[in-house]
Amino acid sequence: MVDFALTEENRLVRDAARAFVEAEILPYIREWDEKGEVHPEIFARMGELGFLGAPIPEQYGGAGMDYVSFALLCEELERADTAFRVVQSVHVGLNSLTLLQWGTEEQKQRWLVPQARGEKLATFGLTEPGVGTDAGALESTARRDGDSYVLNGHKIWISLADLADHFLVFASVDRAKKHKGVTAFVVERGMAGLTTGTLHGKLGIRAGNTGLIDFDNVRVPVENRIGEEGEGFLIAMSAIDQGRFTVAAGAVGLAQACLDASLKYAHERQTFGQEIGQHQLVKQMLANMAKGTEIGRLLVLQAAALKNHGLRNTRETSLAKWHATDHSVQAALDAIQIHGANGYSNEFPVERYLRNSKAAVIYEGTSQLHTLIQADYALGYRHDRPLRCEPVPAQGFERPRA
Repeated sequence: MVDFALTEENRLVRDAARAFVEAEILPYIREWDEKGEVHPEIFARMGELGFLGAPIPEQYGGAGMDYVSFALLCEELERADTAFRVVQSVHVGLNSLTLLQWGTEEQKQRWLVPQARGEKLATFGLTEPGVGTDAGALESTARRDGDSYVLNGHKIWISLADLADHFLVFASVDRAKKHKGVTAFVVERGMAGLTTGTLHGKLGIRAGNTGLIDFDNVRVPVENRIGEEGEGFLIAMSAIDQGRFTVAAGAVGLAQACLDASLKYAHERQTFGQEIGQHQLVKQMLANMAKGTEIGRLLVLQAAALKNHGLRNTRETSLAKWHATDHSVQAALDAIQIHGANGYSNEFPVERYLRNSKAAVIYEGTSQLHTLIQADYALGYRHDRPLRCEPVPAQGFERPRA
């Protein structure tokens, strides 16, 4: 089932993304990161190029990419900086692909189409101040009141919180039912009682917006509910499968960036009369970096192949996310070690890579959670049900206009 040869369309997407980041992100990212600057105009440019609707079918305003192309796009964006892959994760993976799978036709036309076209920015709100991995214990509530729901609660660590137009959020209609009470809603910026804020002082991803959402008696029409009451947990888990895929692909890009920077430095830096690349222990770090990056890329391509065939890929995506994110942290640590004292300075990019890498072993399921998931699959304790519906086949990708 897995064909590792890239198609012409795959190469086109990769090359277009690489040209974009080299022209519009890499020359400026050191300054943006140092100052903690977020540049929404870059997100808008991503929308113009079709990136914000990458795997969404053309009939809903998207670019119709297959999932190999989508993975390559995420890899190239994170090779530049994690903040720009994060946009793909929350806007496309967690929100838009979830609407594609679970939304009604009216909901797709109302929210998915403008999102896929890059006209509206979207995000995903599940995590709360006291709730992370245990998503069935949400404290946010949704009370039915006639033809509306009244939402109250708080969300935290929400990417694009201060920039998004649409929020796919989760609240409980009956906390006694735990995960069976969780229900999904689309909340729109401007609704009375909805406020957002920015979190400051982050270790990494400083060129990206991360914040919180507060709901104070936010009245949400019934037609903004996604799925039925009590289906929210299933919807959230299917969304997270999509998000994990983008995180895994992005982590491969970060590891590749670590390898590229280290190879360049290993040729340039000399000690004891020779390039440091000639030293055996430096070679060992470079070899492990290359090995882990290739393994991560192959695992992502395996998940992409399953997704292209509309097959369940929870195990494969979890494995790719677990390996690629853990490896990216180690790759960044080794990259700093190869750079020596220079790696401790933002004159070189590897210290930013390390700071950025740490988030991905926490969000979309911690490394510890994925360890348990993979053990349960191996032991036969965990089995997957078929997908609720098959994804719409990709329809090709045209070269972005300059």
